Amino acid sequence: MIGPNLSEWSIRRPQLLAYFMLVAVIAGSIVFFRLGRNEDPAFTFRAMVVQAAWPGATIEETLAQVTERLERTLQETPNLDRLRSYTVAGQTTIFVELKGSTPPEVVPDMWYEVRKRIGDMRHTLPQGVVGPGFDDDFGDTFGIIFGFTADGFSQRELRDYVEAIRSRLLRVPDVTKVEILGAQDEVVFVEFSLERLAGLGLNYPSLIAALQAQNAVQPAGLVQTGDERLSVRVSGAFQDEADLAKISFVAGDRLVRLTDIAETAAPMPIRRNRCSG
Repeated sequence: MIGPNLSEWSIRRPQLLAYFMLVAVIAGSIVFFRLGRNEDPAFTFRAMVVQAAWPGATIEETLAQVTERLERTLQETPNLDRLRSYTVAGQTTIFVELKGSTPPEVVPDMWYEVRKRIGDMRHTLPQGVVGPGFDDDFGDTFGIIFGFTADGFSQRELRDYVEAIRSRLLRVPDVTKVEILGAQDEVVFVEFSLERLAGLGLNYPSLIAALQAQNAVQPAGLVQTGDERLSVRVSGAFQDEADLAKISFVAGDRLVRLTDIAETAAPMPIRRNRCSG
């Protein structure tokens, strides 16, 4: 017979065989109860995208003054595997990849290091650079998509309702993130009459600047009274499109009422809208 006789060996050592069987059963049970059961299991991506823009710059200027400076800083990232960059005129994209041996629980700390190091050197980038921005949400999984339909409600009412549902969903165990798609921001349209502007001799850019200054938030000071400190606030903030239509402002050397030169309109209530979260 070639090789050891396992049957004879097991018969001669029944206690040792029973021990091995017991260990195998216990180890198998532990592994079984630790198996993943999620329909969309979490997966750790060891990659991050760093982007920055410099409007108006040439590709040589972007490469020398933005891409290379960012790469020199990113090379100091712990557990870094490699950097890949893609640069066009006025925009750079850098892919930061960690080593495959990096433990999943350490990856968020590495991305924090990237943000911190880039934030520390941000002041060395040329004036006019937009960013850098970061994207490391590649591992997000979505288990359920809810669709909401609203008849006779405004966009604002629908959004408030969905936001309330979002807050309740975040209290559910194992729910870490809820995104809202399709939500529309509130917008008030101001339509100027070019004929009225020309007739009054008003300058359009100065008119827009004066209108924007109406709703500005500015500190008005503090009042100290004994043990209390009171903040002074100037009222007059816009609450709706009706408040906007009532304002009067100075344009040039004259006082102009907004309704004399423009019309305001808010979006009409929707009849049907869908948004997912």
